[in-house]
Amino acid sequence: MHTMWKGTISFGLVNIPVKMHAATENKDVKLRQLHKECETPIKYEKTCPNCDKEVGNDDIVKAYEYAKNKFVILDEEELKELQKEQKDKAVEIVDFVKLEEIDPIYFEKSYYLSPNEGGGNAYGLLRNSLKDTGKIGVAKMMIRSKEQLAVIRVYENTLVAETIHYPDEVRDAGDVPNVPDEVTTAQKELDTAKMLIDQLTAEFDPEKYKDDYRASLLELIEEKKNNEETTTADDKSKETPDNVTDLMGALEASLDKAKKDKPKPKQPKKKTTTAKKKKKA
Repeated sequence: MHTMWKGTISFGLVNIPVKMHAATENKDVKLRQLHKECETPIKYEKTCPNCDKEVGNDDIVKAYEYAKNKFVILDEEELKELQKEQKDKAVEIVDFVKLEEIDPIYFEKSYYLSPNEGGGNAYGLLRNSLKDTGKIGVAKMMIRSKEQLAVIRVYENTLVAETIHYPDEVRDAGDVPNVPDEVTTAQKELDTAKMLIDQLTAEFDPEKYKDDYRASLLELIEEKKNNEETTTADDKSKETPDNVTDLMGALEASLDKAKKDKPKPKQPKKKTTTAKKKKKA
């Protein structure tokens, strides 16, 4: 499993060297966009509307728009310095709370934590402590240039860092339009609905839930492949090829061109005896 972050988790005077790994993966079927006329992949370019030309990554700077078309430009070194200040800090658990005290709307993404070299005992200490107390730890950590609020909890004998939104990132439910304040429900309807809920109540088993749309889409794609309903696009990109086959082809073509352009050696003139014969005469 790929390690995406290394650091330490601390609570009190206990420091735990850990590695972080993504606990989930997105399995959405990614579809490309093709030009309907020639079935070539659509290309997206970064362009400057003012200069009317394409710009590269080296020509781009980051800025914050504090008002319409008014920006504060942020230097890359300034951003890196701020990120470094946070990265150098250990992930410190600041509070221990009960999991049920956090509404699921706050949860964002899960990461597995494994002990780094020499951290096995401290890792086990935190895991057992969380299990015995039924608590989770609330901590702050830097992930992908953003300071994240996270909870540390136990999942199937493994510590998990679960990133959660800050309160100001959760929109006010009161702003949702057309939500009725009070609705009068007939007792008979309410009893029937509760009876239906009771009949459909079961223990949560994640294995029983499948992505039917993804399965059907993959089945459709496979069927079209088997029926040879496919298309091949010519690669007309101007990028320099970087695979071995293209590199070898480029070298061979260069060698052939060099041979053709190389000037042919001058042939030595044949000596004749005409001049000698005239002298003798």
